[in-house]
Amino acid sequence: MRFSPFSLIALLLASPLAFAQTGPAPAASSDAPASASSSATGNQVDTDDIRRFARVYEIIRQAYVEPVGNKALMNDAIKGMLANLDPHSAYLDKQGLQDLDEDTSGQYSGLGIEVLEDNGVLRIVTPIDDTPAARAGIKPGDIILKVNGKLVDADNIDGLFQELRGKPGSKIALSILHAKSDKPVDMTLTRQLITVSSVKVRELEPGYAYIRISQFQDDTATDLEKKLGELIAKNGPQKGAILDLRNNPGGLVTAAVAVSDDFLNSGTIVTMRGRLRDANLSFSAHPGDLLNGAPMVDLVNNGTASAAEIVSGALKDNHRALIVGQRTFGKGVVQTVLPLDADHAVKITTARYYTPNGTSIQAEGIKPDIALGDLTASVADTPAMPINSEADLPHHLANQNADGSSNIDNDGSAQSTKLATQDYALSQALNILKGLALNHAASTK
Repeated sequence: MRFSPFSLIALLLASPLAFAQTGPAPAASSDAPASASSSATGNQVDTDDIRRFARVYEIIRQAYVEPVGNKALMNDAIKGMLANLDPHSAYLDKQGLQDLDEDTSGQYSGLGIEVLEDNGVLRIVTPIDDTPAARAGIKPGDIILKVNGKLVDADNIDGLFQELRGKPGSKIALSILHAKSDKPVDMTLTRQLITVSSVKVRELEPGYAYIRISQFQDDTATDLEKKLGELIAKNGPQKGAILDLRNNPGGLVTAAVAVSDDFLNSGTIVTMRGRLRDANLSFSAHPGDLLNGAPMVDLVNNGTASAAEIVSGALKDNHRALIVGQRTFGKGVVQTVLPLDADHAVKITTARYYTPNGTSIQAEGIKPDIALGDLTASVADTPAMPINSEADLPHHLANQNADGSSNIDNDGSAQSTKLATQDYALSQALNILKGLALNHAASTK
């Protein structure tokens, strides 16, 4: 697929910063010229507006308690314009562009967390797998109260947000309030160069593939095709697969479209509509399903956001996968990065996106086909039973067809119990997938 320079500069679904919804201004009606004219007049900037801006600028520069540089004031004015549009639009300086490049390439130095600026607090959207944050036990919904001893508030939140990244090997002290706790936990983490492989593929059981996508980067679709292809080449065609998009904060639209296309033979993937012509895009699938039509379960939760929701919406509306878990985050808008010069750019919301059925998921998310509570499972403490089957009874008749090589107690329940205690939602998704696979096999026959 080829894009215009406008759309390819960086057409992305940035990791969510907060709940918001913006959209195109309504077009003026052609049969109401007077109203349109008065509206246009009301939007004009007159000399009084310019004088007022210049006056405020001078008052801050001359009377503020501490000196403020002209460049800093102008940068803050630009940031203010964008910040008041919606939580996803932003002014990007050289550091911001570098951070964006690191996010989409999957390599950066930091802690490995997606953070939400929410009413003056830093809230964790999700920790990325196998990073210092994940290993420290940071969970979605946790709040960062302090960074290096400084209390996070509305005045310093941007600066403290930047402190989360730094040189590899440098340490940072955080005070974390876990989502279901009222007592903060102090921890010291070491920043590291994080090369995030966004795709992991393995078999949960023979014939049942597990595909984990942690975020959508430049190489996500290529990595998926390679790893799933290797698994199928080694173990044979799969009876079904679980696509785990839990706590996936999103990423590039192009990666989400390519991943959706990997599991679809036809149909619309996503449609985008904005005020500019180049923002109006529609993506469709091409023949070629990596799983050759085998059943799929798409595992989601409240941390499944933006680009991950594009994939879930495409698979759901095309009846390719069953959505299991919890309602997704609900970020249904698209940002485009427009360069101003070599070191500065504007990331601005340019479109809403719609699932194949024409549904906007903005601020609502995608409801699962089968809902699962956020639960954990534990093994019941029950005494061992001396007799569990006919085979335990004295003088029982032997099975005339038994060859003596099989263990009748090995019925799969032990493995199921182990998976359920490790990851309850995943164990339920696997049970659902097995049911789909049995039905698919019967239908095929």
